[in-house]
Amino acid sequence: MFIDKVRIRTEAGKGGDGVIAWTREKFRPKGGPCGGNGGVGGSVIIQATSNQFDLGRYRNQQIFRAQSGANGAIACRQGESADDIILLVPMGTIIYDAETQEVLADLGAHGEQFVVCKGGRGGLGNNFFKNSYNPAPMRCTPGKPGEAKEIILELKLIADVGFVGFPNAGKSTLLNALTAAKVKVADYPFTTLAPNLSYIEWENFTRTFIADIPGIIEGASNGRGLGFQFLKHIDRTKSLLFVLDASQEAPRAQYDILVKELEAYNPELLTKPKIVVLNKADLVEEETICELSSSFPTEVQTVVISALMKENLDSLKQLLSA
Repeated sequence: MFIDKVRIRTEAGKGGDGVIAWTREKFRPKGGPCGGNGGVGGSVIIQATSNQFDLGRYRNQQIFRAQSGANGAIACRQGESADDIILLVPMGTIIYDAETQEVLADLGAHGEQFVVCKGGRGGLGNNFFKNSYNPAPMRCTPGKPGEAKEIILELKLIADVGFVGFPNAGKSTLLNALTAAKVKVADYPFTTLAPNLSYIEWENFTRTFIADIPGIIEGASNGRGLGFQFLKHIDRTKSLLFVLDASQEAPRAQYDILVKELEAYNPELLTKPKIVVLNKADLVEEETICELSSSFPTEVQTVVISALMKENLDSLKQLLSA
């Protein structure tokens, strides 16, 4: 199951307590205070990684607690600080405060971190309060409590190109043909029930990441089909690639419906560069294909392919590499 939104509770560790202690040595009859400070509590850190695809690891565990720092000790020894806990999330994860809905962080790069809950400071032992006016203080302080916060993690995939199309238009087949992905393909609607992410690696070792989302149907803005559930995963894409079934009637009408549904979700999506792919060209007469290609707006780049037969994919790759 693809999980792209979770709510979790994070709790940092408490700081260790300072202590009151006194030196007791044979040749130091007057001794003195020697109570050490407490250690710092562990913090909760969220870190983005390229090795994780969704938020599924947080499906069954929603509470994460860091350890408390150790108390101070005699001989002015400071308590050991607790280790931080690091929660790994996919790149493109947004962190919200669950109560205020405020965006706390947007982790878009591998290794990027955000401290969501800071560990409590350690308390002070009586040695800290020693001075010329009070050489024998009977005072120490407790450790500070760690921060606690409920947060929402929401994933929005980061990709260069987003595939958009009706169910069974051949988006998954095209993803398999362009990349090393092995996405499930079948001859029935809504084969793809969750977004897929893969990439094309070019000769100079750069990569173009592609996000393939489940098919959109007319009325998605009213909740039909899978609705707009996964459209957020193309919010960050640099361009949109409309995969249309050229063997069906009126591919231009398919395009217009998809544009209408995208506009209902987020009009800013339509400002992105668009490429129209007329797929399944092996099932259509060449004259018909030429007529279909000329029916699209001039500002939209159009390419005719057959993803199943792997025909004319080089032309498409040339557009994607530009």
